Order: sequence, then C-alpha cells, then structure tokens
Amino acid sequence: MANPVPARTGAFAAVDLGASSGRVMVGRVGPGTLALAEAHRFPNRPVRLPEGLRWDVLGLYAGVLDGLRAAGATAGERIASVGIDSWAVDYGLLDADGALLGHPVHYRDGRTEGVAEKVWASVPAAELYTATGLQYAPFNTLYQLVAAQGSAQLAAARRLLLIPDLISYWLTGELGTEVTNASTTQLIDPRTGDWASSVAERLGIDLGLFPPLRRPGDPAGQLLPEVLEETGLTDPVPVTAVGSHDTASAVAAVPAAPGERFAYICTGTWSLAGLELDAPVLSEASRTANFTNELGLDGTVRYLRNIMGLWLLQECLRAWGDPELGALLREAGDAAPLRSVVDAADALFLAPGRMPERIAEACRTTGQPVPRTRAETTRCILDSLALAHRRAIADAARLADHPVDVVHIVGGGARNALLCQLTADACGLPVVAGPAEAAALGNVLVQARAHGLVGDDRAAMRELLARTQPLTRYEPRGDHTAWRAAERRLAER
Repeated sequence: MANPVPARTGAFAAVDLGASSGRVMVGRVGPGTLALAEAHRFPNRPVRLPEGLRWDVLGLYAGVLDGLRAAGATAGERIASVGIDSWAVDYGLLDADGALLGHPVHYRDGRTEGVAEKVWASVPAAELYTATGLQYAPFNTLYQLVAAQGSAQLAAARRLLLIPDLISYWLTGELGTEVTNASTTQLIDPRTGDWASSVAERLGIDLGLFPPLRRPGDPAGQLLPEVLEETGLTDPVPVTAVGSHDTASAVAAVPAAPGERFAYICTGTWSLAGLELDAPVLSEASRTANFTNELGLDGTVRYLRNIMGLWLLQECLRAWGDPELGALLREAGDAAPLRSVVDAADALFLAPGRMPERIAEACRTTGQPVPRTRAETTRCILDSLALAHRRAIADAARLADHPVDVVHIVGGGARNALLCQLTADACGLPVVAGPAEAAALGNVLVQARAHGLVGDDRAAMRELLARTQPLTRYEPRGDHTAWRAAERRLAER
C-alpha cells in the first residue's frame, strides 16, 4: 500500500548508512524535479573490543536522530517519509523485551574463519548455491549465524534484525525484514523471494528470529512520539521500506535509457559489478565464477560479483595520514600503466591495516615490480580495480547470455575520473559516471513512488534521474592488448 500525500511535490529523508560513514539526505521530488541535499553526515567507526570487531550502532543511531533533526531544517517543510538503507549481512539481536543484546558484530571480524567448511559438510557448496544463489563470502549472515551457535547472545535472542531494520525498529517500534537486504543473508531463495527453509533447517538456523518480510515501497510504521520530540519533526512521519541494501537502492538509481543493454558498477568501499536481470543464474559455472544473485527492486535480480573496491585506496590513504587525494590521483595518472596489478577480489585484502605493505607483498610474491611511491601504489590499485571490473562484466555477460553496450558507474567512485576512464579502457565500452549519491537517490525515489509522485515503473525513475542528475561519459581509449596481457598475467598467478 502507498502512503499518498496531497501535494504534487514532496520532501523525503533518506538515511544512507555506509561502512565508513552515515548521512541523512533530503530529496525533493515532483514532476520533472529531483534534487538532493545533504542534511547531516557522521562517521561510522568500528570498535575493536576484547571479544572482536564490533559496530558502534548506538553512535550510528544518534547520528540518524541528529540527521533527521537537520533534515527537518533543511527541507523547510514537512518530511513526507523516511527511508533507511545500509550495508549488508550484519545484524543486531533483541531479547524478549526488545532490548539489544550486545554490539552487532562487524563483517570484517574473524569469527567466521573456518566456518564455511562446517557449513558445506551439511549443505555442500554447489547445493547451497542452487538453493540461495549467493556467492561465497566468509561474512555472509549464514556463516555468521553458524559461527554464533552456542553463544549466550544467540541463545537469549528472540529477534534478529538486519542493520536497517534495527534502525527502523528503534524509530517506529515496528518489526520487519526488508527483502533486498535479506537476500544477502544466504537464507533467501532468489527464485521465490522467500526463505530457503530447508537450508536453514539443515544448519540449525531458526528463521523464526526474523520478522516477516517486507518489500520496497511497503509501509514500515511511523516515527514514535519520543523520536518526534527528539528530532522536532511534525507528526505524522511515516517510514517507508526502500531497497534497504544500499546496493539495491544504488542500482535503482542507475540512469539507464529504455531498452539499453547496460552493466553497472556500484562503487565505494566495495565495487559491485554486474547486471540487472529478471531471473537468477544458478548454474555451476556461475557458482565457480563467484557471482551472486541478490534481489532488487520490483522482483529483479542483482547478478553481480563483489570486488574489494576503493577500500584498498581508503586503507592506503589512512596508512599514509590522509594526503590530498586530488594531487595523488594526478600523480597516479602520470604513473606507468599496468606496471603491477593485484587481484582486487582476494580475501588477502579484506581485513583493515597495513594495506600498502600487503599490496607490495602481493606484487613481490607474484614476481611483479613492487610499487615504489604512493602514486605507483595508487595506480596499481586503480589499474587492478579496472581490470577486475573488466573481468566481472565480461563474465556476467557470458554467464547470463546478456550482451552489454554501456557500463554505468554509480556511487562514490563516479567522482574518480581516473578510475572511470581506466574502466572504460579496460572494458572497451563507454562508461557513464553518475550519480555519485546513487544509494540516497534510489532510496528517495522508492519513497516518492510509494507516495504517488513518480511513475510506477523503474523506467520512469531512471528517466527522471537522467534528466536531472549530472552525468559524465568516458569513451574507451586505445586497444586492449595491454589489458588482455595483464589479465593473463594475473590468471597465471
């Protein structure tokens, strides 16, 4: 059901929580209008406790409340709705009184080491893929829950809420599990959009911990009186379920033209490269290529591969004391191309810390020149990401029998002109970069559509994006001989 508002335009608050920062954005939507303004941005810093790496979810929630207060001031009018998206797989546990049991575990925590083999002993990897369509990633919720079995927290838990559903619960008091994020748990059947009950049963996972599924556009409650008092917003303010996995919201904001055969790369801490399909690809070849089938808007499937993404550069910048990025990228642009490349999907780079040294060691181990300067390390990272983008898109197109004519880069990496150009060069396809705030825009558009301010289909949303958002097109340069050689060099190692 929609939550219609009488106005022809509306102001919508998008709570967009990333793995390193959160923000609350205000989007104004109306006929031919789509504008986005940042109301509040706040850090999202994991905390290393004696028991492991944890999220500071209370600090995150405080930032959301501050952001909603700022959103009311930024909008200058009543907020028509609030939507929440975040990163995937992580969760909080609630006791019988609805109180949070401890700090949510960070997906980069090491508790799932060795858990996959235990899972596959009960449900073989090929069978698990056929049932859930998810690529192997050690941090998938399924592996986290198996790792938690026998713990006091899980024994005391009566509800499990994925991070955006936890924030929504605190804002509204209402429980639900939004399906696009639920599809990242490795407990959803992508063919039905419902729980993979047999998998959960065989692994001893209680699906009763999850509240009922809801889908983008569904009502998710209204802000509680105490939240209204804290934020100064005017009653009533509904919360609308959006694509609560930030990648689902970002893919909804790909400004593809009608009938365009496109691939997308959602760039940020991760690069998620793939296709929007009508049905999952569950072949053995797809599994061995490590592609995932996650659910998107309107029953679509996000067929993609996870690539480590700009996390590699972010960690290097942190190790280097956060030098000025623009100057570093200019120097990297002048550095020798494809001198050294690493596998950007390698779990070697998953944990934080010592990233420049780990990249140097990977180059040394594979017999390649070791980057000597920060600029050379940066060029190695960006060349490696572009090469990973090339491989992912080519593999996705082949496995899904889905030709690609253009690549859309959305998210923070759309601002990185060197990465966008290198991706065009590597893929041999034009790249359209933008919007950079794709997750927030997709969040806003789903809310606006539920309130009757955007047409019912994705094409109407995308046409509005293409007309209102700044986009940059990059044409491929040169031939692909060097990229093919780098690809072979990496495969041989």
